[in-house]
Amino acid sequence: MPSPAPAGAPRAPSSRLWSWSLLLLGAAGMVAAWIVLGLWNGRANGWMALLAALDMAWVLRLGGWRPGTARALLAAAATLAIALAANWGTAAAQLAGYFGFGPLEAALRMGPQHAWTLAQLANDPLDVAALMLGVLLAALAAR
Repeated sequence: MPSPAPAGAPRAPSSRLWSWSLLLLGAAGMVAAWIVLGLWNGRANGWMALLAALDMAWVLRLGGWRPGTARALLAAAATLAIALAANWGTAAAQLAGYFGFGPLEAALRMGPQHAWTLAQLANDPLDVAALMLGVLLAALAAR
């Protein structure tokens, strides 16, 4: 049985691949859940950013990411990316029916300015506060 690697030793490539795969899978699952919830209740659901933050902190720990500033920043960035993707995806999925497109086609056709306008209309001040708190919570929970 091989001895465990010292704490400062670099991780094996398969371990890095596992960590990144777990992060991407966790983020994609959270985006999908957020979009489905938004389509179901017709709201922006900014509070989901708090769940996304805790999920990303947990996924990074589970994936073996080393504690510290890098992990905290990655969790915050992942939470922000999830919030942006979920808002974009929800708006695109709602528009898809009006224009006769599929949700993916609508998401690809919708420009950033249009998505920004729709996000501003959909998110009330409480949603925006929850989004900002989610990014901060991710950084704190993952450090």
